[in-house]
Amino acid sequence: MYSKRTKLSNYRTILTFYDYICNRMINIPIESLNLMTLNVGFARHHADWNWQNVSSPFTRIFLVTEGRAWLHLPQGKVELRPGCAYIVPAHTIHSYQCDGAFALYYLHVHEGFKNVTDIFELYEFPSEVEVDATYESLFALACRANPDAGLPASNPISYDNDSHFHDYVGKYSSLPLHERMALRGFTLMLVARFLAEARPRLWTKDERIMRIIQYIGEHINQRIDMEELATFACVSKSYFIRLFTSALGISPIRYINRKKIERARLLLMTEHLSIKEAAFRLGFDDHSYFIRLFKRTTGLTPKDYRRRFGHKS
Repeated sequence: MYSKRTKLSNYRTILTFYDYICNRMINIPIESLNLMTLNVGFARHHADWNWQNVSSPFTRIFLVTEGRAWLHLPQGKVELRPGCAYIVPAHTIHSYQCDGAFALYYLHVHEGFKNVTDIFELYEFPSEVEVDATYESLFALACRANPDAGLPASNPISYDNDSHFHDYVGKYSSLPLHERMALRGFTLMLVARFLAEARPRLWTKDERIMRIIQYIGEHINQRIDMEELATFACVSKSYFIRLFTSALGISPIRYINRKKIERARLLLMTEHLSIKEAAFRLGFDDHSYFIRLFKRTTGLTPKDYRRRFGHKS
């Protein structure tokens, strides 16, 4: 049990840490961060956390309290150990490995269905950060305040599907305002710890590129023309393409297609749409081209992607 003095000290530490993060951020209106908490809880395992090729439309944060396990990410194998927190961005294909006693807090965050600021687009997040008792206290408080937000089981197939996803979104949306405010506060501070060590991507220094990225996000469900983007940036089409490619290391067409496929993955996992309907929803006139682009980007056809990750049409 914590004494009142300890609780007050922890609270002051949290506020100081939160102010520090706000001063480090790129100039982003905080109301544009539409972070929605789907699940938060605590789990104990004993060699039973060994799920393969997991991919979800939400971001995961883990805080290890006991034992050890491993997280297999595209960039390599990461050992999960006490005193550290870990983040897995949405749509990242990853696997878990655990061969003994292991305990952790978990948080699942979805950035919402609105076209809002994507902080994972603006920053390169570290996979692992060291944390202190204050961070664990935040997780514990979030769990106590939301006892019904835990997962039904550890197997992703049991919760990572369209019916459960919409159920979690509905539960969050139906919470009383004060509870949503508290949960949002916990979530922002838990994510903020990673943001403290995240690196702004180089292109964020160019206001024109920032505006274009925001414009693309707001119009991702439409057909986006290069002339239109160049006009929006107040430059010629040829100069715009060079400027964009130089800043992001990818052409604007490839970037737009990548973002459309990311949204397509979310649609396929959370809505009962046909492949053709999903293509048209994202501004593709030719659904055959959409299928080819999806496979070239993900390695799977839309149908196979939906089948592999347990979402049925």
